Amino acid sequence: MSNIASMIDHTLLKPETTREMIETLCNEAKKYEFAAVCVNPYYVKMAKELLKGSKVKVATVIGFPLGANTKEVKALETKAAIEDGADEVDMVINIGAMKNKDYDIVREDIKAVVEAAKDKAIVKVIIETCLLTDEEKVKACELSKEAHADFVKTSTGFSTGGATVDDVKLMKKTIGDSLKIKASGGIRDYETAKAMIEAGASRIGASASVKIVEKEQ
Repeated sequence: MSNIASMIDHTLLKPETTREMIETLCNEAKKYEFAAVCVNPYYVKMAKELLKGSKVKVATVIGFPLGANTKEVKALETKAAIEDGADEVDMVINIGAMKNKDYDIVREDIKAVVEAAKDKAIVKVIIETCLLTDEEKVKACELSKEAHADFVKTSTGFSTGGATVDDVKLMKKTIGDSLKIKASGGIRDYETAKAMIEAGASRIGASASVKIVEKEQ
């Protein structure tokens, strides 16, 4: 099966998502052997059941899409998602705290999720690059590293912009090989996905996953 498929989180996070849409998502994920499906917490249990017996992981989102919940709420949400079967959690940082230069708060926010997921799930930290300056992007990556997250991720896909090659390169330059990078938001074709991987991403978040892998084959 396609090589790039093993790097894709097949994503469906729209608020109007139905059970039927989740079934289609999981069936596609099994067919193309994607790394994971990424669904809202409400659908974690269903996705886990549908993917039973496959290698496809279940990823979900925490504090999504604004990141403005308290760390206690994010930790609770993480624990509940893991109990429902989540293998990976993609959390949104406290963007307001980042803008306020309240770096201890940002670090503790990430750490609360990392500790709630400890030894049970991978933690990806969404820094929402479109809302940050380059200086803030670097700092957000450093704080994610200090909090012992597994990945830094560009975007929710629900704000003013998505992943860019320049942002992935900046993130890679900042963290090196200490964390992995997930590029997400606006990746709708094979060429864009390939460019993100070449820039340093080891995971791609996309809803156009089938289109991406079929172009590669």
